[in-house]
Amino acid sequence: MKVVAFNGSPKKEGNTYHALKLVCEQLEEKGIETEIISVGNKNVKACTACGMCAKNKDEKCIIKNDDVNLWIQKMKEADGILLGSPVHYASLSASMKSFLDRAFYVSGANGNLFHHKVGASVVAVRRSGGLPTFNELNNYLNYSEMMIPSSNYWNVIHGTTPGDVLQDEEGVQIMRVLGKNMAYLMQLIENGKGKVEAPELEKKTYTNFIR
Repeated sequence: MKVVAFNGSPKKEGNTYHALKLVCEQLEEKGIETEIISVGNKNVKACTACGMCAKNKDEKCIIKNDDVNLWIQKMKEADGILLGSPVHYASLSASMKSFLDRAFYVSGANGNLFHHKVGASVVAVRRSGGLPTFNELNNYLNYSEMMIPSSNYWNVIHGTTPGDVLQDEEGVQIMRVLGKNMAYLMQLIENGKGKVEAPELEKKTYTNFIR
């Protein structure tokens, strides 16, 4: 099994990276392969709402001058997806937002590529804005019917300069417990294949109030 983790920080090895690494260490202890991909230090264009991914049905965004399509395929192939972001004005980073908007739109337009995968979010913050950012990240997971493991508190860890989060003892425990629970959930799903029937994917129903 494999988890692909996305680092939304402009700092490749800042506090968001360390938060993701804490979770990944627990996954690796259970024999789950991990890969951390830097998104926040890349020039990722925003979704233009062109709808071509839904028209072409090729699991690709029509924007081709960044790595989003490569990352989408990595997410499709993975058993678990881990999202991490710093806090910018009580929100996730701009590059991470652009990436997630496009990736999850492509997923939904092509039969929900991430359906029933295990997904989790983590946030690194100096002081405030962690929970709004955590909720924003979770919106993508919830909308895609992903399986979300929990920890013993909200998945937010605190620090200013790179590495500071490792001094947040409670935050470190939160990440460690999340990693253990994520590994456990992934193992349950893997061992249940062929034994427990999974719910079928229903076609999305849309209700428009303004016609």
